[in-house]
Amino acid sequence: MNPHMTPSPNCAAITKEFEGCKLKAYKCPADKWTIGYGHTGPDVHDGLEITQERAEELLMIDLHVACKAVNAYVTRQVNQNQFDALTDFAYNAGGGNLMNSTLLKKVNEGDFEGASMEFARWNKAGGKELPGLTRRRAAEAALFSKE
Repeated sequence: MNPHMTPSPNCAAITKEFEGCKLKAYKCPADKWTIGYGHTGPDVHDGLEITQERAEELLMIDLHVACKAVNAYVTRQVNQNQFDALTDFAYNAGGGNLMNSTLLKKVNEGDFEGASMEFARWNKAGGKELPGLTRRRAAEAALFSKE
C-alpha cells in the first residue's frame, strides 16, 4: 500500500515534455477541447485562452487528480519512479483506464516487469496509433523500470 504518495518533479517534467503547453484551446487527437498541459473538461471550449501561470495551476490540479487515482487503485508498494510513471499514465489515459488495465493488474500482482511491458499497449487515440503516444509510453516504461 502506498500511503498517499505524491508526484515528484520528475512526474511533472515528463507530463510537461509530452503534453507541451498551448495557451489557446485546441482539439486534441481524441477530439476533445484541450488547453495548457493537456487539460480537458467542461471548462475548456473553443476560443478559450489562459496565461502560463494558469497552465501551471491546471497542471498541478490535474496531476493531483491522477495521483489520487494511482493512490486509490495501486495496492502494491511501488517506488517513486513507478508511482510517477503511473501518475503520468493516469494523467494522459485517465484514471478509469488505469483502473481497468492489465497494467494495474500486473502492478498489483507484483509483476513489475510485465507491468512495464503493458505501457506500450496504450499508444492509440481515436483508434489510431500515434508516434507521440508511443514515445510517451516508452518514457513511462523506462521511468517505471528505474530503481
